[in-house]
Amino acid sequence: MARFAGMARLQQTVFERNVPARSVVDHALGGTRHAVFWQDDAGTDDIRPALSAPTRADVAVVGGGYTGLWSAVRAKQRHPGARVVLVEARAVGWAASGRNGGLCMASLAPDRESGRGRSDDSGSLTRLGQENLAAMESAVGELGLACQWERTGLVDLAIEPHQVDLLRYAAARATRDGVPHTYLDRAKMRAEIASPIYEAGLVRPDAGALVHPARLAAELARAASELGVEIFEQTRVTRLTLPGRGTNSDVVLWTTSPAGEATVRADRVILGTSVFPSLLRRYSRHTLPVYDYALATEPLSAELLGAIGWRGRQGLTDLANRSHYYRLTADNRMVFSGHDAVYHPGGRVSRAYENRPETFRRLTEHLLTTFPQLEGIRLTHRWSGAIDVSTRSCAFFGQAAGGRVQHAAGFAGHGVATSHFAAHVMLDRFDVVDGAPDTERTALPMVRRPPVPFPPEPVATAGIRATHWSLDRADHQSGRRNLLLRSLSRFGLGPDS
Repeated sequence: MARFAGMARLQQTVFERNVPARSVVDHALGGTRHAVFWQDDAGTDDIRPALSAPTRADVAVVGGGYTGLWSAVRAKQRHPGARVVLVEARAVGWAASGRNGGLCMASLAPDRESGRGRSDDSGSLTRLGQENLAAMESAVGELGLACQWERTGLVDLAIEPHQVDLLRYAAARATRDGVPHTYLDRAKMRAEIASPIYEAGLVRPDAGALVHPARLAAELARAASELGVEIFEQTRVTRLTLPGRGTNSDVVLWTTSPAGEATVRADRVILGTSVFPSLLRRYSRHTLPVYDYALATEPLSAELLGAIGWRGRQGLTDLANRSHYYRLTADNRMVFSGHDAVYHPGGRVSRAYENRPETFRRLTEHLLTTFPQLEGIRLTHRWSGAIDVSTRSCAFFGQAAGGRVQHAAGFAGHGVATSHFAAHVMLDRFDVVDGAPDTERTALPMVRRPPVPFPPEPVATAGIRATHWSLDRADHQSGRRNLLLRSLSRFGLGPDS
């Protein structure tokens, strides 16, 4: 009771001021399937074989998500004669790459003025992020990736009065940097997209695209196979053996599968294991899994879409510390995600964490508060997935064996586009091992400087809980951040919200 008494003295958020009727929420949630909409919609792909015998590769890739798939595709495009082998512990795209919101953002790192290791390369990161998004769009066309790509742009939304100044600042900065944008005040934003909670909006037409997450993964696997990449599913790498110092012997991956145990010997290795524990012990505490939750509505009628507007079909995200992000699908469902980001002590990844009724209910309330026009609709799917986060809330890069083993992780929910950039970084670094000069990508501070690792338990759990509490409190105090959040930001740590 003390906790709620304390909260009562704070300001209510828009979602607490405008809670939909319980019966309306019950109706929306009734009959939902605990399943990933994207994976249901994409259907079942052909089953790929497990690795059953020792093999050798020029490049071995661990992980069948976006990072591994883009790495395999780009490696084969750069070196058509190389033997590229990809091993995946379960099925291609089953984890975060098949569960995310499908917002493909140009941003490669948090956009902050402060934070060591961030502001010094922000201009380069902005340009490289735009180039990366354009390269992905070109690849979608060139490889014939049927992934429902839409270059819609993004809209940042103020949903509380104090967030309007943040948008005005962002608009002024965009003007200074020559970045296309349109600032919309309260009336214009609500005329564009009819939500009673919008206070202002910043439309950024070049900032992102929409994609069908599961289809992108499946199509990348198809394209990789057509290029000659050998993909093995249901093949888990149990350990990695590095070559002796000063030797040119192979890196060895030890695998197990229903077909038995086998090894992959490779000259170069790319680790795209995302939220799962790194095969390189030195990076074992550089990421932690945080669970994100999502809902999908039934297809919206023409009348409902007309009432909402949203004719530009942009990806939307609000500026709350505990933010929401949402978009329309090709068949005009709304996918609504965010707010709760749940860390479980010990940093384990488990299917048991994916069904969290209280979070799904809260998310449904927030959806109906955002769009009361949706009263009476049904939700069809509810699901969750684990996101890999680092202490600086953006991707980081590691390596071993003199650069012959490359590792990328910590995408913090922005991996749809950044995974493509990461693939190029890791392949560039292989070229550096062969004597090529650093590229602009490999010279970036975010590539060269690893983040501070998370502390061991139970300190990690205590720190994450304190940070989440502080973020929630800031949302109840007109955005004012406490000493903990200000300190984390000063040192380039913590959430990017």
